[in-house]
Amino acid sequence: MSRRRNRETDSFTVSFLDVASCGFGAMIILLMITKSSAPVTIEYADVTPEGSVTELQEQLFAIRGETTILNRELNAKHEQLSALTERIARLRRDLENIEGRYQTSRQLSNETTDEIGRLALARQTLTEEMQRLLADTVAPTNNAIGGIPVDSEYIIFVIDTSGSMFNNPSWNKMLGVIEDTLNVYPGVKGIQVMNDMGDYMFDSYRGEWIPDTPGRRSQIISTLRSWNPYSNSSPVEGVTRAINTFYENDKKISIYVLGDDFQPGGSIQDVLQTIDRINVEDANGNRLVRIHGIGFPTIFAGPARFQQSVYRYSTLMREMTQRNGGTFVGLNDYQ
Repeated sequence: MSRRRNRETDSFTVSFLDVASCGFGAMIILLMITKSSAPVTIEYADVTPEGSVTELQEQLFAIRGETTILNRELNAKHEQLSALTERIARLRRDLENIEGRYQTSRQLSNETTDEIGRLALARQTLTEEMQRLLADTVAPTNNAIGGIPVDSEYIIFVIDTSGSMFNNPSWNKMLGVIEDTLNVYPGVKGIQVMNDMGDYMFDSYRGEWIPDTPGRRSQIISTLRSWNPYSNSSPVEGVTRAINTFYENDKKISIYVLGDDFQPGGSIQDVLQTIDRINVEDANGNRLVRIHGIGFPTIFAGPARFQQSVYRYSTLMREMTQRNGGTFVGLNDYQ
């Protein structure tokens, strides 16, 4: 019995050793047939990183240099364009100046020396009410003072309040013209005073008529002595606001523009077209309101290079008043 147990134990021991030996031998065989190899280099870099960065920097500097040259050429082109634009504007101003002087010389050549410097009476029809008022009023000895006709029931003064007017003898002369004008009228239904920018003298009467009373007339003259709002020396804003705000088809309105110059830069034709669009003709061919103009010789006392603005103003107001049923007269002195 014991002999059989020993035989079984021996068989198990031999079998285990055989298996272990076979496994170990297999591992040895695998290690023998497997050949380790060194890492293979696929490609060598011929350029060092420092060299690549240097090349890129050189390309960047070259591009920046070309950009600087292109910007310099572009600035030169802009300067040439600005010079040409300025030259065109100067030539246009010179043309308007020449045209203004030509038109003014033609106008002056048709007037006598005595007529230069005094204002002409615009011939206009009188309404029945104005005729009645005139019949009850003693007419002044010179009803042409200020060039103001007496057929309007409502009057609007559009005054240039720029420095060339306010800081010169023209302002005192302008006060006299307005005062004489008010004296010429026996009475009107309404008065309004604005500057050439369309700013009202009295904010309390913004968009409304100032009642025509002796006290209001005195207040207008008194306020005008120190009234100096900003002005761009162009009557278009004041005239357009006056027409747009106060026109009514049952009112006879006259606008009186008082100024001394029209600065270069503004277009005379644009101003005239703007006024034509709003002050249209009625069925009888008459404009909605009459526009009159008075020119003061302020700029003539200064250097000749500034006098072109006077010719421009004269040209503008002559055309504007002619188109709108009025009269323009330029003063040649302050007397």
